[in-house]
Amino acid sequence: MKLNWPLMDDNITTEDMDVLIKFLKGRPRLTQSGNVSAFEKEWSQWLGVKYSVYVNSGASANLITLAALKHLYGSGEIIVPPLTWVSDIASVIQNGFTPVFADINPKNLCMNDNEVIRKITDKTKAVFITYVQGFNGLTDHLLETLKEKNIPLIEDVCESHGATFKGKKLGAFGLVSNFSFYFAHHMSTVEGGMVSTDNEAIYETIRMMRSHGMVRELTSDSIKQKYINEYPDLSPDFIFAYPAYNVRNTEIGAVLGRSQLKRLNENNVRRNKNFELFLKNLDAAKYKTNFDLEGSSNYAFNLVIKEPNPEFRDKVEKVMREAAVEFRRGSSGGGNQLRQPYLKRIMPKEEYENYPEVEHIHFYGYYIGNYSCLEEKKILDLCSLLNAI
Repeated sequence: MKLNWPLMDDNITTEDMDVLIKFLKGRPRLTQSGNVSAFEKEWSQWLGVKYSVYVNSGASANLITLAALKHLYGSGEIIVPPLTWVSDIASVIQNGFTPVFADINPKNLCMNDNEVIRKITDKTKAVFITYVQGFNGLTDHLLETLKEKNIPLIEDVCESHGATFKGKKLGAFGLVSNFSFYFAHHMSTVEGGMVSTDNEAIYETIRMMRSHGMVRELTSDSIKQKYINEYPDLSPDFIFAYPAYNVRNTEIGAVLGRSQLKRLNENNVRRNKNFELFLKNLDAAKYKTNFDLEGSSNYAFNLVIKEPNPEFRDKVEKVMREAAVEFRRGSSGGGNQLRQPYLKRIMPKEEYENYPEVEHIHFYGYYIGNYSCLEEKKILDLCSLLNAI
């Protein structure tokens, strides 16, 4: 049986392309301009925050978020998950922070709140949580502890647009949050990302970090004038406050984003129904089906083999390949990041062994594409194939 099931389909629709073509026919300015600003405002309203900054990728959102944190709060340790995308941990290292790892909760694939709290020290500058593929990883215990200890929460919501905790969207809880609009995610601007916050100082710093550290990117006239007064020998158009980056995005991406945002909620409802159908029809004796779906917004089907059985795993992969079902082993980011060369060079030898929950996902966890046009019959057919192994 050939299911011909890619990781993502229909994420940029004919409707989106028609909107973009109409825009392009007007011979507009294509670099960052009015549509970028409009997209940022519409995204902030959708998320429920004051400020957002559109950038060229979720990885860039990570990078400038950690750069802003370093400049405003200083260096130290950042608690991160070993199950995440490489750019989260890379941004920590690139900005001179020390990554400290906490194992995951197998019911939501996010960091276990008790493990996070256990790793907090007087050196902890922030907790950088990843909401893996649509799951909520927040708890009252974690939020209350961070508030009590005055430790900022950074939210990686790149894979979890629309997921919630107690009815409030993830990305609206922490000091700052990051999103990705890569092709395979809930919505796409081809490449793109967003940094969101309620903190004005973070917002203004992020705006400068996005564009070479330029003071003219500030929206605050008072802060801008302070720099102009302090550096009278410089042209007001070319004052660079930080050794920053150029991670701006384009009007083209913003036009796509504005078009896609209008149907994001509706598409998420369909994806959630798809995932529930998938889990309901999987054989719970062979695969994990007891994920905590409260508040989740999954763009992927998480397939986790229950027992560590290499022979069974090989059969599962063979069946999916023969059915033309695209998958990724290790789930988010390829599994345990502590096994990757870039971390093996700086972490203690065999440190990866200290995170058994991530280790299981590394060898026996997968993600499969979940999108709004996915047919119910395909989902049921895949479950039948997997259950027959």
